Amino acid sequence: LSEAPVAATAMGDSGAEPAPGTGSDAAPGAGAQGNGGTSLSVITEGVGELALIDAEVAKKACEEVLEKVKLLRGASLDAERDLPNGAGGDACEIRCLDEDAASGIQEEDEATASALKVARRRQKNNSAKQSWLLRLFESKLFDISMAISYLYNSKEPGVQAYIGNRLFCFRNEDVDFYLPQLLNMYIHMDEDVGDAIKPYIVHRCRQSINFSLQCALLLGAYSSDMHISTQRHSRGTKLRKLILSDELKPAHKRRELPPLSAAPETGLSPSKRTHQRSKSDATVSVSLGSNLKRTASNPKVESDEEVTPGGSPVRLAPEREFIKSLMAIGKRLATLPTKEQKTQRLISELSLLNHKLPARAWLPTAAFEHHVVRVPHTQAVVLNSKDKAPYLIYVEVLECENFDTASVPARIPENRMRSTRSAENLPECGITAEQRAGSFSTVPNYDNDDEAWSVDDIVELQVELPEVHANSCDNISQFSVDSITSQESREPVFIAAGDIRRRLSEQLAHTPTAFRRDPEDPSAVALKEPWQEKVRRIREGSPYGHLPSWRLLSVIVKCGDDLRQELLAFQVLKQLQAIWEQERVPLWIKPYKILVISADSGMIEPVVNAVSIHQVKKQSLLSLLDYFLQEHGNYTTEAFLTAQRNFVQSCAGYCLVCYLLQVKDRHNGNILLDADGHIIHIDFGFILSSSPRNLGFETSAFKLTTEFVDVMGGLDGDMFNYYKMLMLQGLIAARKHMDKVVQIVEIMQQGSQLPCFHGSSTIRNLKERFHMNMTEEQLQLLIEQLVDGSMRSITTKLYDGFQYLTNGIM
Repeated sequence: LSEAPVAATAMGDSGAEPAPGTGSDAAPGAGAQGNGGTSLSVITEGVGELALIDAEVAKKACEEVLEKVKLLRGASLDAERDLPNGAGGDACEIRCLDEDAASGIQEEDEATASALKVARRRQKNNSAKQSWLLRLFESKLFDISMAISYLYNSKEPGVQAYIGNRLFCFRNEDVDFYLPQLLNMYIHMDEDVGDAIKPYIVHRCRQSINFSLQCALLLGAYSSDMHISTQRHSRGTKLRKLILSDELKPAHKRRELPPLSAAPETGLSPSKRTHQRSKSDATVSVSLGSNLKRTASNPKVESDEEVTPGGSPVRLAPEREFIKSLMAIGKRLATLPTKEQKTQRLISELSLLNHKLPARAWLPTAAFEHHVVRVPHTQAVVLNSKDKAPYLIYVEVLECENFDTASVPARIPENRMRSTRSAENLPECGITAEQRAGSFSTVPNYDNDDEAWSVDDIVELQVELPEVHANSCDNISQFSVDSITSQESREPVFIAAGDIRRRLSEQLAHTPTAFRRDPEDPSAVALKEPWQEKVRRIREGSPYGHLPSWRLLSVIVKCGDDLRQELLAFQVLKQLQAIWEQERVPLWIKPYKILVISADSGMIEPVVNAVSIHQVKKQSLLSLLDYFLQEHGNYTTEAFLTAQRNFVQSCAGYCLVCYLLQVKDRHNGNILLDADGHIIHIDFGFILSSSPRNLGFETSAFKLTTEFVDVMGGLDGDMFNYYKMLMLQGLIAARKHMDKVVQIVEIMQQGSQLPCFHGSSTIRNLKERFHMNMTEEQLQLLIEQLVDGSMRSITTKLYDGFQYLTNGIM
């Protein structure tokens, strides 16, 4: 019997078999620490060989084994020592043949020990997993894309909170790219995710007024898919109200703005009072819309979320009124029947808007901080749209270092315009007296002097109508501006003969490719003009043009269109552009910025120096190849070869984009051609699961016409083979980073009612188009099939024909 403890101890050290009920998937390293504990069941194998085991001997053996287990594990088992008969752990499997009464207690001991083991094993597994996860989070490989992925997929509140803190470590620009995803998760996912995201959002809103505006707009837009009763009390609505209030204004930049009140009496009569724009006056100029009044005289105009208890408006109020004014103009334009009337109404509306500028307003699509000072109204054009009235405006701004602290620029009068109050002396431009009267129907009521910015505005009100010739509604001629200026200043203008020859030679040089004025397409001429030439011309005619910080921006204003899908497409294009640049694939695409204002309005950054292929064919009456030859020279010239290479690289890039995102509505009005030969696809209103009228008519993977192939040099040309090679390289590179692309789309599907997410297979189909299971040889065959099928597609030809018959798009 004295051999029993020795045998038990020896077998306990050997670790032959795991005890029943212990997991076989123990964490690495657990076996080394627990051999003594997991092999105690071997003792039961020798029970049948002994006639009788004395209870005291068995008890002593168990205690010795337990002591050794304690030493090996380094863990305290004091609780187990207090168990009946001193048994603990797996020792309860030793059954004394002469003590049947103790068997029930020993079975309970076995269950207790097993639960302790499972708990310890889970703790070790979790700690090991968290240790590895922490090492990943702290490594250089951990980027913002991985952070968003873990924030979306992890169900651990601790991990989500950690990611929320790590957001502060990334560059602002990197996080801004994923702002739609962060806010959509905040609105539609559980509270743990929202609690992790909110501190970062609040911190950035205190830092940047532009970030505050974008958050407020996106929160409103992405909450709009919720039921109205749920939306009113949702977290997104509460955060939006917090941002629109003055609570998040940075304390160290807070400026005490006096409440707006009637102008003090200075002894000047109203007719002689000059236009004085102080810093505070410019800051609190709320009435940017032509139908809005000042807060002091009509406090009901402003809602309770736009005015602080002290009476001064919040810092976002002027910008929001500026945006509202632009949107209101678009809605009014949509009611007019012809483009001529829309254009004239747009020019007069923007002329009125100019009286409220400069102001503490900015264009959120710009990449630098600035103040809007003027909108050259005569340059604005209405874009092609059958049902709505999107329009393009150019905006003069003055760049500043810090928008929050910089004062609003002083207003410089438009002294180059003719001064006249008589409507009959204004130039006619195809607009009747009734239409002119209607165009001023939104002029504020200036009977109350407190509601006018200044009495001088009344004089200027009818001065800034478009300076155009009677036979043209297009851009004002520089010669007519010079003559107006000389007439007003009474100083002769001398133009050198060499300057005249230079202007004439430049005009003749551009004659072959200059676009004619088209009443049905007034934007063609404006878009064809080279950007630098436009900047020079507008700067010469601007009262702010002499300032060194002067810049010219442009923006497309859209009302009645949901730009949330456009924003999603922009993010995917931006991600693919970064992937191809990282993988050194020379594909070219041009993502343009999108500002979502609401679920049915927004702004778009225009693509400069580009016109649509429809406009090219309609204006030049040439094939695409002949137009290339006319623009860039003969086949062998360096200019043509460069433009041809640009065309191939951009065509391959956009063909992949159209295939992966299933972009539809690809008529020639939605494909631009820039001055360097690149093509740029616009209007991503039909992507993924949606198509025009849900007909699914366009069945080809992408648009590739014979005209496109001709520009590449034909089916047997080297550039066409280069095009297919680029597509293969681009798809191989994209699928290496598939998760980065898919997560952008997948997160935005949460709580969304957008048409592109209709159906339950949107994400699965998107993943399948990356063909992760194919070899590179199979991918090459796939590209050949896609290219061949797109070239032969009858539906592409039919859709182009349908657009020509219904909308006149060539």
